[in-house]
Amino acid sequence: MQARHIIFAVILLANTPIAWTQPYGRADRENAGDEMIQSYLQACTEEVETESAWDMTSWQSMRGQYMEEYMYMLGLRPMPEKTPLCATVTGTLQGDGYVVEMVHYQSRPRLYVTGNLYRPTDIAEGARLPAVLYVCGHANCDRDGNKTAYQSHGIWLARHGYICLMLDTLQLGEIGAIHHGTYREGRWWWHSRGYTPAGVECLNGIRAIDYLVSRPDVDSDRIAVTGISGGGAATFWIAAADERVKAAVPVSGMADLMSYVPNRVINGHCDCMFLYNTFQWPWTRIAALIAPRPLLFVNSDADSIFPMDANERVINRLERVYSLYGASDLVDAVVSIGGHSYRQDLRQAAYRFINIHLKGDPRIVTDSEVDLVIRSGNERICPIEPRRLRVFPQDDDLPKDELNTTIDEHFVAMAHVEPPQSGDYAAWRDRLMGELRRVVFRCLPKRIPAAELVEQSGAEMRLASEKGIQISLWSRDAAKAGDRVKRVVLIVQGGDSDEGAAAWMERLREAGDCLYVCRPRGIGPTRWTRKNPPNYVERSHVLLGRTVDTGRVWDVAAAARFLADRYKGRASVYTAGEGPAGVLAAYAALLEPEEIAGVILHRPTLSHMQPEAPQFLNVLRVCDVPDILGMLAPRPLVVYGVTGESLKKTCEAYNAAGCADRLSLRRESVLAPGQ
Repeated sequence: MQARHIIFAVILLANTPIAWTQPYGRADRENAGDEMIQSYLQACTEEVETESAWDMTSWQSMRGQYMEEYMYMLGLRPMPEKTPLCATVTGTLQGDGYVVEMVHYQSRPRLYVTGNLYRPTDIAEGARLPAVLYVCGHANCDRDGNKTAYQSHGIWLARHGYICLMLDTLQLGEIGAIHHGTYREGRWWWHSRGYTPAGVECLNGIRAIDYLVSRPDVDSDRIAVTGISGGGAATFWIAAADERVKAAVPVSGMADLMSYVPNRVINGHCDCMFLYNTFQWPWTRIAALIAPRPLLFVNSDADSIFPMDANERVINRLERVYSLYGASDLVDAVVSIGGHSYRQDLRQAAYRFINIHLKGDPRIVTDSEVDLVIRSGNERICPIEPRRLRVFPQDDDLPKDELNTTIDEHFVAMAHVEPPQSGDYAAWRDRLMGELRRVVFRCLPKRIPAAELVEQSGAEMRLASEKGIQISLWSRDAAKAGDRVKRVVLIVQGGDSDEGAAAWMERLREAGDCLYVCRPRGIGPTRWTRKNPPNYVERSHVLLGRTVDTGRVWDVAAAARFLADRYKGRASVYTAGEGPAGVLAAYAALLEPEEIAGVILHRPTLSHMQPEAPQFLNVLRVCDVPDILGMLAPRPLVVYGVTGESLKKTCEAYNAAGCADRLSLRRESVLAPGQ
């Protein structure tokens, strides 16, 4: 196998996670909070990518658990039912030594996958051939589908005795959908839903293998998967998930968290390149699930979105895992000179590796440069006219019942939580809380520590809510002189403007109330730069098993504990908020039941599916806002600007807890119309 000849000079440096690194563009420094949040993200990344995460003594015993976690993080636990594929060949094309079948199947009912199946012209009766699943990268070929840009690989494989099924991706296929939901489309509910298009690409690949093994001309014991870029990532997703893959050749498909987050390489990738790291894995663990099956890790030395420092860390860790199986000879790496592209040496290495492990043929490949797709300016010169490779030749042929364009709304099921029955409230709440801790707030400690005072100037305080994060807390006017403080109300500010942040609560102030406003991270003085695309800060958080709003809940809970300590024995602490900020206040109370005595909300967002709602990883797979509010029982909860019908489940929970009198729902808004 080709040696990794260009990186020997830096191999010692690459053994440490932070040593030699290649950033992707300049760090944002436009707002006061940029440096704080970027340093925080680096610290979190270093914590996840520690050597302790690679405890080789437990790898094999943990493998079963790792597989369950992996599939969950792709949105594939529970695994969708394997429904009939309804595979259909819509046409064939005769080539020189090969035949192309235009085929589509449904990986789930109405989720159509379009592809080209390349096979040799002549297959002996009863022969079963090795097969290659080819998953495509981000080549924009419009209506023809991105499979047409990679046709030369299918032609070569068919001429050399393989069945090659080449798939369109979800976004760049004949039925164009969305890969960029959080990259640029503002679909932040993807995080709460636990939906990533990586899960769709993985499922489509698994069902492609189902189709291949159903064919009489395919040897089910000899299947490989390969692809470049987005196809390289999909190669990892599929090979890790499906042990029917006997060999994998991902080309430029994976870096690691140190590269993606502190070095901002995430900015060069769309959402299909990532799962949501709920269980806070070191990223190479995904690739390690392929062990001990043959794996060739292919990269280029000047690839800015798969940089060499990350490549070296990944292959070094993979070699350690393979050694546990006595299979060190089954994992290797190839490095080519150049940028993000597929060159002759990469094709030769990929074809040879597949030949070795599917055919037992180790000979050097000498004919890889035949019938290539060639770039000429903005045009592609192809051996087969792309239009001829369409599965649905005319626009009118496209299926009218497709779910491709709305699959993000269906792929991961939302939880349907039944309200508790009388006498069952505690068990109901404990079940939900256990699952929230397991897959939503896994990154949070069981008790969030009290914030620490860093600096105070008049009514304004600067607090350290956790290591590396500072927030603002300011008094809205203490209780009137002579009044005894009875209740401390911590109001969560939801936007950068201080004006009106607590105006609604001022109208509800009771004698003895002391009002404070908390500006959590990213609000006001700690605002960071947001550019759409690539939404660096928000997208980086999910690679570390958290969201921005998870951190904000931490801030509010830490500030509440700070105030509880300050007023200990003199007053109770309530959290309060309006709209989305009210949801943060409620979650802080849920996670801090010992110090937060009650909650006051004004027109809260009532579902995490609402665009403006706070987002938490996987929360909609567990419950939604009305359930969360019901879990606050028996503490007092007052909600303004809602109807009883909209919070029916909250009412049922309070009834089951035997404290219906502690829930007050008021239809009227505190503010005048238009405010």
